[in-house]
Amino acid sequence: MSRHAAGLDLAACVPDGGVLVIAPGARELVPTGLALAIPVGYEGQVRPRSGLALRHGITIPNSPGTIDADYRGELKVILHNLGAEPFEIRHGERIAQLVLAQVAALEPVEVEALPDAARGDGGFGSTGR
Repeated sequence: MSRHAAGLDLAACVPDGGVLVIAPGARELVPTGLALAIPVGYEGQVRPRSGLALRHGITIPNSPGTIDADYRGELKVILHNLGAEPFEIRHGERIAQLVLAQVAALEPVEVEALPDAARGDGGFGSTGR
């Protein structure tokens, strides 16, 4: 909605002017009516809208959802209602945002051992916070 916004708004495409209701705790696959041709070397990242998350508890459970450059189907968004009230979505309502990001194409290489690193295999919470 603003000139320097990183994301493009995605709106719901609810057929026949209907209303899609997401019950508390439920997930719904919401159509957008859009199909994309993302350039090779890029991905689309579908992210929640902060206002919906703050005001209604609406988020995207696999955030950011990835759209691959070779996908040509309709873009649909999984919305999850973490709020206490049912949430209504009407046709044209902004439900998510799409950010295009460059990705590196790497070839996996199988090795017998990994090179040493200062952190080693320390995982969750291992850096002191």
